Amino acid sequence: MTYTTLISAATLAANLDNPNWRIFDCRFSLADSAAGFKFYRSGHIPGAVYADLNQDLSSPVQAYTGRHPLPNFDSLAEKLGKWGVNNRSQVVVYDDAGGAFAGRMWWLLRSMGHTQVAVLDGGYGHWRKQGLPTATALPKISASAFRAYLDNRQWLGASQVETGLASRSIILVDARTPERFLGKVEPIDPVAGHVPGAINRPLQSNLDRNGLFLAPDQLRQQFTDLISPFPAERVVHMCGSGVTACHNLLAMEIAGLGGSKLYAGSWSDWIRNRNRSVASR
Repeated sequence: MTYTTLISAATLAANLDNPNWRIFDCRFSLADSAAGFKFYRSGHIPGAVYADLNQDLSSPVQAYTGRHPLPNFDSLAEKLGKWGVNNRSQVVVYDDAGGAFAGRMWWLLRSMGHTQVAVLDGGYGHWRKQGLPTATALPKISASAFRAYLDNRQWLGASQVETGLASRSIILVDARTPERFLGKVEPIDPVAGHVPGAINRPLQSNLDRNGLFLAPDQLRQQFTDLISPFPAERVVHMCGSGVTACHNLLAMEIAGLGGSKLYAGSWSDWIRNRNRSVASR
């Protein structure tokens, strides 16, 4: 059996010794970029390799990009091979933020043609609560070969978003908190507000009080109500920098609403061009 959206802690625990499985720790803090690796070194799921949002899952920021540009996919494919991933591997990714960062790696792998990747439901916190094993030792890795089959139709640029909104051929869903979406607060980017025409779906809405994803039927009803009358294929997700938007994309896949896309640059890219309109309230 393969896992393509979520995986439970119990299922992962039962496969820790499975030679075909590869586990990645994606913990990260936007406030302290070094914190994720420190957390990893102090304890992680046995066998997990650390994947850094800035160093591994993004390209360096340029004057014309948002805060987390898409990585060089050739370089990422090479890293995946060095990390022991091949095209038959079952990959599991996790974080300690409800999937907010792990979702980025999940989406990247899917965009590279590797669908056998799943986010650990509940992340590291739920794993610990279940009393499951952790380790501090770095895993011994046998390098493999990973070949990417990149599908660049999985994301849009700013001009495509502008055109899609103007023609009403897409619906844009923003995963940031309501306070940031409405421009009431902006702790990260220099301009507050949102893309005119976008609608808000905070990623936290996808989780229950225990930090687990809602049931597929609940997610399906909520997203169907949100995006109607647009089909899933016309939905484009965004956030601050194209990272946490993947959480909503994942939630739609869990719900059986496949085919939505990512505005990769998101808000931090949108505001690079001062000629683009900004909405608030």
